[in-house]
This record gives sequence, C-alpha cells and structure tokens, in this order.
Amino acid sequence: MTAFLQSIAGWPGAVFLQEYWIAYLIVNAAHILGICLLLGSILPLDWLLLRSTRGRDLPILGPFLVRTAATGVTLAVMTGLWLFSVKPAEYVENPAFRYKAALLSLAIINIAVQHRGGQFEDALSTGQPKLQIRILAAASASLWLSILLAGRWIGFV
Repeated sequence: MTAFLQSIAGWPGAVFLQEYWIAYLIVNAAHILGICLLLGSILPLDWLLLRSTRGRDLPILGPFLVRTAATGVTLAVMTGLWLFSVKPAEYVENPAFRYKAALLSLAIINIAVQHRGGQFEDALSTGQPKLQIRILAAASASLWLSILLAGRWIGFV
C-alpha cells in the first residue's frame, strides 16, 4: 500500500501542485467551486423532492438542478483526487478523510439507486415524487452535508 501511495505522490500532477503553490491554490479553489455547485443545487433539488406531491417547481427546476449537481460533483471529485495526490499517505491516515471517503461512497450509491428505474425521471417530469424518491432525497441531503462537515474536519485532525 505504501508503494502505491508513493507512486500517487510521484504523479506529475501531484509534483506540479507541490512545486507551484499558486497551482495548488487554483485547484483548491476549483474544488470549493465544485462543492458550491453541488450543494447549491442538490440541496434545493432534495428540498423540492421532499416538500410537495404536486409541485410545479420540480419539473421546471429539477432538470437544471440535476445538471448543475452533476457538474459540481464531477469538478469536486476530480479536483479532490488531484489534491489527495499531493499527500496521499497523510490523507489515508486521517480518520476524517476516511469518514469523508466512506460517506462519498454512500452518496454515490444513493445516486445510483435513486436514478435506477424511471421513478426519479417521473418525479422530475410530473412533480410528484413517490415515497422511495423522497426517502432517497432525505438521505442525499444528509449525506452531502455530512461529507461537507467531514471535509472541513480533515484540516483539524
């Protein structure tokens, strides 16, 4: 495992961030932007899925919020992996990082379950989410907020 983590730290992208503080700053800012896009869209989407069985807002806002959340999660994960590559051995030893990774895995599984079948798309088009979609929306909001807290916790452990 140590050799694998050292190979990650030796990756040219990691070396680049280690050598140029401004590059690290920019990638870190992009990571925060990804988090903002994700949370700024997924939390309103989850709220719309939870609040009403006859909402007119969900069919209008839902598809946009889904695309924005997808963009945010993609940016956050890509830049997060890049930031991880700078000090992989330290991150792996950090319990807050391990919690964040576990929660992120659960959130991705939640997305896969939510988008399986046609219930999610039906909820977006009709504005009438079924109970399963509402439960998954509550789990989504809880998971993403927990990931945010775990990510902030990393720097304090």
